[in-house]
Amino acid sequence: MSLTPIEIIWQGGPLMWPILLCSIIALAITIERLYSLRKADVEMREFMDAMRTLLRQNRAQEAADVCETTEGPLPRVAKAGLLKQDRGKADIRAAIEDAGHLEVPRLERYLAGLATCANVAPLLGLLGTVTGMIKAFHKIAALQGQVNPADLAEGVSNALITAAAGLTVAIPALVAYNYFVTRVDNMILEMEVRSSELVDLLTRGRDGLG
Repeated sequence: MSLTPIEIIWQGGPLMWPILLCSIIALAITIERLYSLRKADVEMREFMDAMRTLLRQNRAQEAADVCETTEGPLPRVAKAGLLKQDRGKADIRAAIEDAGHLEVPRLERYLAGLATCANVAPLLGLLGTVTGMIKAFHKIAALQGQVNPADLAEGVSNALITAAAGLTVAIPALVAYNYFVTRVDNMILEMEVRSSELVDLLTRGRDGLG
């Protein structure tokens, strides 16, 4: 007869609860990052299309308005450049680069928590394995070796269930973490390319300045 999830948690012992908490946190971070990074990626492409059109037509004020009303890392970076548009190319580039550095922690938000869940969950599972085996050996000692398999069932069950639960949480959390790190690195690289394009758009005809 198969066990229900609640029965599995009870059989795994008290360490199943922090493992369960790790799974909830990891799942919440994964969903939030999937939504946020996908939204930022889509908005980045649409935003650049609008910026090219407006800045090529020298409609800087409208471009600034678009930056104000658009959420995302690239609009904030572009706004920093637009605020320095009357300066030289070096000043505009420096403002954009400084703003870009501030956006990196936003893109990496919560990834440390996801990595922590991926690292802690298997350790909790290992701790559950150790405590389960201690319980089993304590039972053997208490019965002076005169035991049957049923006497050891609780300790062995704790050991195996917690180990399996820890790995079940850790493996997808680690995969998700590596995926998000790679995606953030790619977005940062793309943002650097877009930032250079913004500098060129903002300094057309002024290459000799700055």
